[in-house]
Amino acid sequence: MRTFVRAVDRLGDLLAVVAAVLLVAASIVITWSVIYRALGNSTFWEIEFSVYMMVASLFLASPYTLKTNGHVGVDLLSHYLPQRHRVRLATVVALVGLLVCLYLTVLGAELAWGAWLRGERTESTWAPSKWPLFVTMPVGLGLTALQYVVELIRSPDPGIPAHE
Repeated sequence: MRTFVRAVDRLGDLLAVVAAVLLVAASIVITWSVIYRALGNSTFWEIEFSVYMMVASLFLASPYTLKTNGHVGVDLLSHYLPQRHRVRLATVVALVGLLVCLYLTVLGAELAWGAWLRGERTESTWAPSKWPLFVTMPVGLGLTALQYVVELIRSPDPGIPAHE
């Protein structure tokens, strides 16, 4: 079980690095675009490229964000609950998060698969395929569901380090 937990945690770490690289790439392209346009030139691909990179980074960083408790959460209720109820509430919240991620993984996979089969492209001049953007949703949320499983495994067992 420890090997599984470590593997999922490391995969989340790797995806966080990939997401950071995508954000840096988007930032560089946007900065270049502003300078390029200020010099009187025109481009047609940089905004869409940057949007693709930012959306991909959002989904791919999701497992790492869950692992490091970076997701937005309202803990007012759990703050006032006794410890045993906090653990139960955290378990219920994790199960709901897991189910939502699994549901969105299936929907995202259907969306990406449909875009692939239909050869969907954006309506811009550049017209990239839509499926690479869409596929980041089931990948990121599927791995976030896996991270929820790890968090459920980790919480009742104090022998597993929280976040290595």
